Formats: sequence, structure tokens, C-alpha cells
Amino acid sequence: MPLSPSDHQLQIFLDIATEAALAAGAVLQNYLGKVEGAISEKGRPGDIVTVADRASEQLIIKTLQLHFPDHAILSEELGQLGNQENEFLWAIDPLDGTTNFAHQYPCFAVSIGLLINGVPRVGVIYDPVRNELFRAAQNLGATLNRRSIKVSQTSQLGQSLLVTGFAYDRRETSDNNYAEFCYLTHFTQGVRRSGAASLDLAYVACGRVDGYWERGISPWDVAAGIIILQEAGGKVTAYDGTPIKIESGKILATNGHIHASLSHQLQQVPPLSDWK
Repeated sequence: MPLSPSDHQLQIFLDIATEAALAAGAVLQNYLGKVEGAISEKGRPGDIVTVADRASEQLIIKTLQLHFPDHAILSEELGQLGNQENEFLWAIDPLDGTTNFAHQYPCFAVSIGLLINGVPRVGVIYDPVRNELFRAAQNLGATLNRRSIKVSQTSQLGQSLLVTGFAYDRRETSDNNYAEFCYLTHFTQGVRRSGAASLDLAYVACGRVDGYWERGISPWDVAAGIIILQEAGGKVTAYDGTPIKIESGKILATNGHIHASLSHQLQQVPPLSDWK
């Protein structure tokens, strides 16, 4: 029978993840502006890793393994650690927004999410530049710097501000989100691109933007953000509104009020080859 942790247990998980995220954020701050010459590509153009990614990851993993030695870990740089069949799986992005970080563009974060039986239940996202700490656990609410947050009340797609991103393989595939970006720019008050999926979800959760969609994402990109958004009153699904499969690489996340409209428009987007 699947485990159902108590609120007290979830709070413990949340507090340890917070400890790890804050410490990792301090590591990133220390490396900011000092990684020139210590940047390498991971196989695809633009998909880079820095010494800061690895130092942050090492600290997070050490902290989690100290407190939860039996839990599995899925981390962006090191991949799978421990028994991946374990009911508890930590999905870690030690530096979400590496390209931004490498250019000293101040939009990056640490993201730590806990999936229990494949479902996000605990999430922490820390932006060390702005010193903004987003946290949530199932049924415990969502907070920004310990204060409760809620999604926006925007109910019309035409009055909304959206955010999205482009996958690293965008140069190699026609399924690259370019058409969706241009198409939805005409149906909304604007579409932004931050370069950090975790912060995109956090910003929907606290009402700074009304919706987010993206393709080509990985579980460590969104595990923390999903539960934070849900606890803030938002909605997360696949593009067509069906339940999200976190391993699918596609996500639609909104304040809930514009969800059906955004889902509908996403499915109406003609391919770029049909545009005049």
C-alpha cells in the first residue's frame, strides 16, 4: 500500500529541503561572476554546466543523504542515485538557469522537489539573487519568505501575462515552442521567457504571471514548482488538460481561471510552416 506521510513528516521533509536549498544558494552566490573558463557543454549546443552546478548539487545531495539515506535521488548532473523504486524520490536542479548564471543574468534558482509514489508533495525553490524562498508541502500551503501566497485572479486570456521557455533541442526539432510563443503573444497582454522553469512556476504561484507552458522539461525542472503552484491554488496538467505525466516533458500550469482557454489555444497553434 502506498505511503501517506503525515503533515508532521511532510514538514520535516520541507525543512530539510529548505536547509539544503538555502545552503546551495549561498554556494551559487559565491561562484557568481567567477565561472569563466569553468563552463562546458553537455552534448547539445547551449546545454551547459558549470563548476557552480556541481558544487551546489554535491551539497544538496550530501544534506539529503544525511537525513534520508534510503530515499532515491534524481539530479540533473549526476542522474539517478539510490533505489529508483523507492516511494520517496528527490528531484533536484542545483542550478536552474545555468545559461543565465554563466552570463551573470540574475534569473536562476535552486529547485528541490520530493515526489512520493511519483507525485510531487514537497517543493522548495530559492532565488539567491532576490533572496526569495518559495516553499510548499501537500495540505500545508505555499509561501514566499514564510508568507502565504496565492495565484492571480485574472480570468480572461486576453488580460493575462504568460511565461514560457525553449528547450535545448530547439535547433534540432520542429516541436520547439516558437510557434506557440508567437501565437499566444497575439492572444494575451504578453509572453515572457525567463530561462528558469522553476521560477516560472513560482511566479505563477505568487500571482506575478497568470500561466506557463513549456516542452522539453525534465522532472527536476518542475517537481518543486508543481506542488508550490497547486498549494497556491493553481492548476497543472498536460497541454490538453488531462493529468500531467511529469516524465512527459510537457507542462501547462496556470492560475486555474485561464486554464481551459490557454489549453484550447495551445491546441489551435498552426505549425510555423503554415504561417505567412
